[in-house]
Amino acid sequence: MEEKIIIMKEVTKVFENGEDYLKALNHVSFEICRDEFVVIMGTSGSGKTTLLNLLGGLETPTEGAVVVNGVALADLSEEERTVFRREEIGFVFQKYNLLPSVTVLENLLLPLKLLKMEVRREEVEALTEQMGIREKLYQMPDRLSGGQQQRVAIARALLHRPPVVLADEPTGSLDRKTGTAVLEQMREMCRSREQTLLVVTHDERIAGMADRVICLEDGEVTKNERKGKRVYAAGLENPETGL
Repeated sequence: MEEKIIIMKEVTKVFENGEDYLKALNHVSFEICRDEFVVIMGTSGSGKTTLLNLLGGLETPTEGAVVVNGVALADLSEEERTVFRREEIGFVFQKYNLLPSVTVLENLLLPLKLLKMEVRREEVEALTEQMGIREKLYQMPDRLSGGQQQRVAIARALLHRPPVVLADEPTGSLDRKTGTAVLEQMREMCRSREQTLLVVTHDERIAGMADRVICLEDGEVTKNERKGKRVYAAGLENPETGL
């Protein structure tokens, strides 16, 4: 049986603003296996960002359970969730989030320093060679193209080998050709390192590259399809788990 690295069970998230309430997610349930490449799609306001924040421990559910790599995130304190994110999650953002005042190499090594992990030169060289940025290590981020900056952001997220990588519209600010090339590299890198990859995107081409596509609408799952096989859809039970 395939190992489940992410489990969301009947997750509801409600945001309060004075007397107003916004239900961003409504009884969302799904499972993701280790090493899967999953694309999450939906229109603006469908709940994609909230879902990603819950998986990354940036938010806690109002109801239900979010389990990542065997850990129920709601059971952790805020400090414990911070440590969990640092160790277990790699984040890739649309705007790269590189520190402009330090070199590419220093940006790459930041997560390792925070985790007090050993810097293995051969690992850094191999990863940056695969991502096509090895010759850029001593340059400042603003000297790089958008595609090169995104490759740096991806390498930074992968370098400490977190089991889960979350990417929020990682190709949104790249042209079509560059965006596709970057996602293909990201997919192959995660696969070679046995990392589970979740990408939020509007791009149908990226969805075609994924092992599984989850669609959200008004905070509910409307489709959950594994390539060539529907696992279960909203309102239906997965016979393996009862979710």
